[in-house]
Amino acid sequence: MEISNDPGTKKPKRLTSVVWNHFERVRKADICYAVCVHCNKRLSGSSNSGTTHLRNHLMRCLKRSNFDVSQLLAAKRRKKDNTISLANISFDEGQRKEEYIKPTIIKFEQEHKKDDIISFGSSKFDQERSQLDLARMIILHGYPLSLVEQVGFKVFVKNLQPLFEFMPNSAVEISCIDIYRREKEKMYDMINKLHGRINLSIEMWSSAENSSYLCLSAHYIDEEWTLQKKILNFVTLDSLHTEDLLPEVIIKCLNEWDIDGKLFALTLDDCSIDDDITLRIKERVSEKRPFLSTRQLLDIRSAAHLINSIAQDAMDALQEVIQKIRESIRYVRSSQLVQEKFNEIAQHATVNTQKVLFLDFPVQWKSTYLMLETAVEYRSAFSLFQDHDPSYSSTLTDEEWEWATSVTGYLKLLVEITNVFSANKFPTANIYFPEICDVHIQLIDWCRSSDSFLSPMALKMKAKFDKYWSKCSLALALAAVLDPRFKMKLVEYYYSLIYGSTALERIKEVSDGIKELFNAYSICSTMIDQGSALPGSSLPSTSCSSRDRLKGFDRFLHETSQSQSMTSDLDKYLEEPIFPRNSDFNILNWWKVHMPRYPILSMMARDVLGTPMSTLAPELAFGTGGRVLDSSRSSLNPDTREALICTQDWLRNESGDLNPSPIHSALPLLIE
Repeated sequence: MEISNDPGTKKPKRLTSVVWNHFERVRKADICYAVCVHCNKRLSGSSNSGTTHLRNHLMRCLKRSNFDVSQLLAAKRRKKDNTISLANISFDEGQRKEEYIKPTIIKFEQEHKKDDIISFGSSKFDQERSQLDLARMIILHGYPLSLVEQVGFKVFVKNLQPLFEFMPNSAVEISCIDIYRREKEKMYDMINKLHGRINLSIEMWSSAENSSYLCLSAHYIDEEWTLQKKILNFVTLDSLHTEDLLPEVIIKCLNEWDIDGKLFALTLDDCSIDDDITLRIKERVSEKRPFLSTRQLLDIRSAAHLINSIAQDAMDALQEVIQKIRESIRYVRSSQLVQEKFNEIAQHATVNTQKVLFLDFPVQWKSTYLMLETAVEYRSAFSLFQDHDPSYSSTLTDEEWEWATSVTGYLKLLVEITNVFSANKFPTANIYFPEICDVHIQLIDWCRSSDSFLSPMALKMKAKFDKYWSKCSLALALAAVLDPRFKMKLVEYYYSLIYGSTALERIKEVSDGIKELFNAYSICSTMIDQGSALPGSSLPSTSCSSRDRLKGFDRFLHETSQSQSMTSDLDKYLEEPIFPRNSDFNILNWWKVHMPRYPILSMMARDVLGTPMSTLAPELAFGTGGRVLDSSRSSLNPDTREALICTQDWLRNESGDLNPSPIHSALPLLIE
């Protein structure tokens, strides 16, 4: 506002507006100025000028005190007396007057010209943008939608930006859905432009209200050879969704994302799921993949679920002994006197350990293993303790101690393997084969036990393992062969230990399987070169509008000309020396560098190595329960729940701080 002279001399009016708490009225000659106590800017202080321009200046003054501006807004909007005003809420109301010390000396500068006035246009408040930012924050951090109605949140926001107008839950929900739709369009475009194929993991969730959910996630290796995981759908299953309808639910999701023709592998939680379900999905998907058989759509079951399951079998068999050990530890720790007596006996029994007895957390089987491991080391002390304390009644027999020692040895191997699986958030498929083979070898050895307790337990574990091995052994071996540190040698090594005299037949199955898959990729590569494949896909087109009667000829030509052509990528790769093992080897980096040398095989390696061999998150690796949705999410309607869960995953993948890129490397394997 232009500064004007005050016409005439009048008796100074009383400064009643709250604006004057932020301005010092100064008279220079015949001109009256209002000087901002925060930034020393001079404006007209004439009584004829009013206070509107002063109030507007305070709104823009970056050095103002936020909560005092809310008073100006309250006065400007003239709210009713019976309306609760957040503007007047403050956590330090009593100190407000003391905090505003008016300057006694004001330093005047040369009068600003109109063109020299600082513009705050770039920092203009945007209600719509702020509303979307709030919705993104709620999605990203998993806050409840009711956050916007909490008094503390409202006070905090009003003190930061008094202009912000709050909205009800329903409006926040609409904003979240809008963000979901925009992000879904971006995700759809990105996935359908991928040159590689998609691996799908299917996870079952539940809630405290006994509701069931289906989570579908896409796993793939992108153009930069980085392993990615994106949640595509989070479907609420009602009581009508029986197991027979699961294939239809999954196929509907695949059609929604238009990836049914790009599917390479399907990973489910465990082997208890009916095979007919996966077969129906594979048959439907194969309709769009005439060059690939249902055998080449890999059917994977989660390795971590297998390890968890057989570990639980071992603990269930030892349940009575575990309970005795818990009672023994609980008694020893019942008082300081008992603890001291036990420690003296442990010293006399020459127990050589620094570990302290502790009770396990039953829902985490690793803690049960650690409790057993420590208790076994105190075995001699517990055996003597019963002779010195008649109140101790949870004595274990020598046979029970032997069982506990044996089961602890079993669990130790399973803990070590689970640690390997959970070392990376998204491990590549090549790390699983040697670990699973170690379990296989140990189970064969355990089943040979003559102990009437250990043998039935091992046989039960072996039966469960065999069902998994029959489904997944080929996929595990394929991934191991595509590790340049091992190739076929690792398969030959382990199969000779597992199968003995029949090892050569099993090794040939792996060799034939990888050749069959490579030939399918070679045909697809030929079709792409001829321009008959879908854009952004390594798969041939199946569109009826571009029907090619000579597709069978392409297959015939490929098969009959193999002997006349140069050495294939696969033969070249297998014939070359293996790559030395080292601790910082990154298999995805290796294939990225060698892609020009093995153009077709690298295309296959991208899909195989990106296959999720486990669906269990690292934080749930040792849990005995399933995945349970929190109450704030389970109380939402299905569409909103899916939108929040999927969008949170997509936004977190964009944020390096919240979800850093995993290191896709495997620890060196020590093979003796």
